[in-house]
Amino acid sequence: MPVWKKCEVIFDEPTLRSQLQAREAEASDPDFWNDQEKARSVIQRTNALRSVLEPLEAIATTLADAETTLELMDLESDPAQIQAAENDLQQQLAGLDEELRKLEFKTLLGGELDANNAYLSLNAGAGGTESCDWSDMLFRMYRRYAEHHGFEVSVLDLQPGDEAGIKNVTFMVSGPYAYGYLKAERGVHRLVRISPFDSNQRRHTSFAALDVVAEIDDSSQVNLEEKDLRIDTYRSSGAGGQHVNTTDSAVRITHIPTGIIVACQAERSQHKNRDKAMKMLTAKLYEWEQDKKRKEMEQFYGEKGDIAWGRQIRSYVMQPYTMVKDHRTDHQTGNVEAVLDGQLDDFIEAYLKKGKQKNEHAG
Repeated sequence: MPVWKKCEVIFDEPTLRSQLQAREAEASDPDFWNDQEKARSVIQRTNALRSVLEPLEAIATTLADAETTLELMDLESDPAQIQAAENDLQQQLAGLDEELRKLEFKTLLGGELDANNAYLSLNAGAGGTESCDWSDMLFRMYRRYAEHHGFEVSVLDLQPGDEAGIKNVTFMVSGPYAYGYLKAERGVHRLVRISPFDSNQRRHTSFAALDVVAEIDDSSQVNLEEKDLRIDTYRSSGAGGQHVNTTDSAVRITHIPTGIIVACQAERSQHKNRDKAMKMLTAKLYEWEQDKKRKEMEQFYGEKGDIAWGRQIRSYVMQPYTMVKDHRTDHQTGNVEAVLDGQLDDFIEAYLKKGKQKNEHAG
């Protein structure tokens, strides 16, 4: 079976098209924007559906055109016309392999929440300035990854390091299948390099942990009771400017039964910060419940675990040699700079393929 036909089957193309038509009908309602939260959710899902259906259509059209060109070539006897047809055929098929690879990549994203936006939280490990600088480097890496894929990044909370870098940062990545891709990055990341902060030019090892949860809608059935929440407001202590504001509107919410803490200082309105923090808390609690059901509370790294040696999912070595290696899949590359510039697709694809194989064997 041709690859694009396999993709149609895996994605259940008729069902997706029916869902897209339903979403487009919702968007055409004159009252569509009365509930902006619901409207944004509908648009997000619409874009996710289009991101699958439009490549399928484009590939099918290109292949149909190629078949027509081949049929015309069989009927042609003039060598010059045959050569012109061959040139036309090559032009039609140019880039088709890459489009098929991207579409195959999407077949790995079949999880319930894979199409959703993602909340990412980066936390520096022990090591002071070194680890804070490493967190800042990772933050840039994920921003660059988002740019490459046309995703939007919005910073919700940021605490700078005492001397340099970032102690912790929480941000949302918005776009079709953002969570499906970025869930592969959840875990501890290890850096080995000659420290720019060490006058003796010694090698240092730094750690930072990334948590990734999917944004969810109100139908997630997460039970939040006011008595279980401690809500604190405070003045932003972040960098201000492009990241956060500097008013007394920052909000921190603690879910007392689980100890999960979220914070938001992205808006000048305390009410808006509270709403965003509550959405983030709901998403984290949903993930917490899912982990609990799977009896894998420390699936990648637990909140009580150290952000340290032995728990890393990936190592980034800059001295004495250059290599990035994922310890879950054994995928590696010597081009550290490219990876730190956001070129993560090969690592993410290797992780998703391994997860799919594991599920198939389990089934």
